[in-house]
Amino acid sequence: MAQVTVTIDGKAYRMACDEGQEEHLIDLAQRFDRYVSHLKDSFGEIGDQRLTVMAGIMVMDELAELQKRVKGMESEIMTLRKTRDDALIKADKNDAALTGALSGLAQRMEDLALKLAVRKE
Repeated sequence: MAQVTVTIDGKAYRMACDEGQEEHLIDLAQRFDRYVSHLKDSFGEIGDQRLTVMAGIMVMDELAELQKRVKGMESEIMTLRKTRDDALIKADKNDAALTGALSGLAQRMEDLALKLAVRKE
């Protein structure tokens, strides 16, 4: 396991993570630190634990909103896929009907050509 030191609210924390995930963990810590700093700027010194809890709740609120958006997008994707599938089925039916009509037309043309050939003789 790899270890990194992250800083949140001016305090260093040594943390373990999977190999190759060091930069990701540092980025997450920096993003969380911005939440804490924002709250500290807004409310002042209200205690480390309280700031951390409030920042965690803000992050969870943002996560909940993103999850709602993802769920809405997944629903929209399902609707679009169904619409696409319905359109493909309709196109296949139209292709089959057109192919049948063209085959019938070609057969009629061949029959007419035979009749004309017979009349010429």
